[in-house]
Amino acid sequence: MQQDELFTVNPEVSPPDPVGEPARPVVPPGSPLAVRMRPRTLDEVVGQQHLLREGAPLRRLVEGAAPASVLLYGPPGTGKTTLANLVSTATGRRFVALSALSAGVKEVRGVIEEARRRRMYNSENTVLFIDEVHRFSKTQQDALLGAVEDRTVLLVAATTENPSFSVVSPLLSRSLVLQLRPLTDEDVRGLIHRALADERGLGGELELTDEAEEHLVRLASGDARRALTALEAAADAAAATEHRTIGLATVESTVDKAAVRYDRDGDQHYDVISAFIKSIRGSDVDAALHYLARMIEAGEDPRFLARRLVVHASEDIGLADPTALQAAVAASHAVQFIGMPEGRLALAQATIHLATAPKSNAVVTAIDAALADVRAGRIGTVPPHLRDGHYAGAAKLGNAQGYRYPHDVPEGVLRQQYPPDELVGRDYYEPTQRGGERPLAERVPKLRRTIRGE
Repeated sequence: MQQDELFTVNPEVSPPDPVGEPARPVVPPGSPLAVRMRPRTLDEVVGQQHLLREGAPLRRLVEGAAPASVLLYGPPGTGKTTLANLVSTATGRRFVALSALSAGVKEVRGVIEEARRRRMYNSENTVLFIDEVHRFSKTQQDALLGAVEDRTVLLVAATTENPSFSVVSPLLSRSLVLQLRPLTDEDVRGLIHRALADERGLGGELELTDEAEEHLVRLASGDARRALTALEAAADAAAATEHRTIGLATVESTVDKAAVRYDRDGDQHYDVISAFIKSIRGSDVDAALHYLARMIEAGEDPRFLARRLVVHASEDIGLADPTALQAAVAASHAVQFIGMPEGRLALAQATIHLATAPKSNAVVTAIDAALADVRAGRIGTVPPHLRDGHYAGAAKLGNAQGYRYPHDVPEGVLRQQYPPDELVGRDYYEPTQRGGERPLAERVPKLRRTIRGE
């Protein structure tokens, strides 16, 4: 593999501005609209104001101060690559971009050695940009530690995944972690307006109807690159028909599916499933269906969704609606039996059932309390009359002697000690007054009084 396939160094730049402003990269006219419209200064950056306000670490870094390595964490199209380029341009440093998909430890060390040599002999500093750094192995990430520690390179790493899960701890501790947020609808709208008018973009040659604009904003889902890519596709379609106005039909014909912010291996996986379960627990059936739809559309494993429903049926509903577990298990079997896309119906039915069911966490509270006692050593021995008496010699040991058979009494419940001595009188299950547990809230105390002889 050729070296230039692995990393790029100092893209062709224009001559420095006579008043001393940093050189700016030259963008070929035929480049995609998203590349042509990439911000050249902080003033052109949309969104991320929480990181770019006066005195904020990222602004200070872009302006050439506070030379700390950073991890830019956020969804696609929020400006990670743009900000890395601005850091290099504003500080006048050499810019090297490594591909996390194709570079190995050898290439990482090669870039670091070259950066160290240039720093020593030419007093030239290097910005090392690594996109999708979470794709680097632990060994590759470890290879960066020394150079980041002594500032041989100023590392600007970008990731769409939570670095707490995907970046090694030593590299995390040596870097600022800055979270970029999805662009707001107003941010995307402003970006579209700029691209329509700017000479680098469409130069005012085309107009966009209000309906088409709203559709583009909705399709973008907070992703600047997606918004500009969709606009460019619609503009090309309009130009082909010699229309100066881009209408809703044109946009719909070129881009028909909105972006779904979901990574099955990243933090979005955990965030969305968490929101799904919490919506069911909160009895918000509409929110639960929304998150279910997001996961289905993003290609989440339906078996995973079914498993979570089965867990939730006992964890947050339990005996408040005994049929909830049956519905969740049936949905799980249905998904395995018929697959997708039809399996979405069983998942939706179970989701609706669980979201609208009365809620109780008494089951999970009961078993967790019992487990806590066991783990704390509150175990004791099994009372002799409850021990197994079905083997020779059991009676001589006192096993099963004195056991009373509940079916021998009309009520089917009688006084008898069941727990070890250490746990007599210990209550675990506390039924609520909701749903199917309401009658249990009356029955369970009566059972305890009879069994304990209280």
